[in-house]
Amino acid sequence: MEELYTLEREVGRGSYGVVFEGHMAKTGEKLAIKRLPCSSPECIELYLQELWAMRATAKNHVNVIALHSCLLQTGPRSLKKLKPGKLPVRLVESVLKGSVVGAPQSQERNTSQPNTQRRTNAVSRLEDRTNTVQARANSNEKTRSNASDSATPQRPQNRGRKRPAQSEEEQPGPLRCLALWLVMEYCDGGDLNQYLLSRPPDAQRNHSVVKQLCRAVAFLHTLGITHRDLKPDNVLVCVTPKGPVVKVADFGLSKMSEGLVEGDLTRQHFSSTCGSDFYMAPEVWGGLTYTAQADIFSLGVMLWAVLERITFVEEGTTQEQLGAYVCKGRSGWLMPLGEALCENADLQLCIPMKFKRAPPLPPPPGPAVCTLLLEMLAVNPDARPPADQLEARVRSALKKDSH
Repeated sequence: MEELYTLEREVGRGSYGVVFEGHMAKTGEKLAIKRLPCSSPECIELYLQELWAMRATAKNHVNVIALHSCLLQTGPRSLKKLKPGKLPVRLVESVLKGSVVGAPQSQERNTSQPNTQRRTNAVSRLEDRTNTVQARANSNEKTRSNASDSATPQRPQNRGRKRPAQSEEEQPGPLRCLALWLVMEYCDGGDLNQYLLSRPPDAQRNHSVVKQLCRAVAFLHTLGITHRDLKPDNVLVCVTPKGPVVKVADFGLSKMSEGLVEGDLTRQHFSSTCGSDFYMAPEVWGGLTYTAQADIFSLGVMLWAVLERITFVEEGTTQEQLGAYVCKGRSGWLMPLGEALCENADLQLCIPMKFKRAPPLPPPPGPAVCTLLLEMLAVNPDARPPADQLEARVRSALKKDSH
């Protein structure tokens, strides 16, 4: 692994994995390398969904994050590239059995033990580098640390003569898939929240972002991929001399539908309630079956927030986020749009939301854009425009409003 890639620093941490800035050893190309620890069948299932979706998108669209390669870690010194189109059999088996294949029973019973108690060896020099970066980040920001990442394995000072590494077949005991490593393109502008909110409002930039998001979702739906967690946190930005290039990322909750009926993704129904509160469609909030049109609702929330620069701070956090909502009561309690529409299907959304505008707010969206947003945020999924029409509709609406 270290012959191909090197890790530099941690750039992001989520519920399931850690993302590092890295470089390709031969060319020096900057990359994002995501480590997904295979600690439970539930996590593994999400990882396989993400891998499968990213392989389907490959490098075929400028507005979808590109996957360069995937590596599987199965032992102290075992890291190998996965072949295209293949899934690790042990991970699939873990999902089907509901238990991690090859994991000691004592470990499955108590997964809260420190890293030093669960591992006896460092996982190659790359793994040493990973834990060093994590430990450094944890010492600076203890509130984000996890017990499983807090310890840095130490190398013995006198290692003596090297012995040949055992192959997988020679290693005693059952093998276990320790982690998946996804090697992806690096986005230097951060996520959409960070990028837009760190800059003064710019209508032309906002319009470019909106059109790119429409193109990305149309591409995914054409491939039969329903993202199911569209939000600004899951959109990354590459800064270029010609302006921002947005990349839809994080496919852990996505679903792929290969056998579409007459090519129509809206015929494929899902039932799992998943997503992020302020972007979830009303049918998802209500626990009903839903289709890819739930993505159109999430996209509508994002477009509205980008065009009007609407932000909120979610309870328990301090980070300002782009998103639309409904204000409830005199206290100004914020309710997600999907939840509000689920409770009251006749609720009339007020677009634009901010009537008293002063710098640095951007100009309000015009009537044509407001009409399109209301269609995207319709309670009835069938009333929302399909993804393949959105970019043309956005272009037309912006042109009408400019006159």
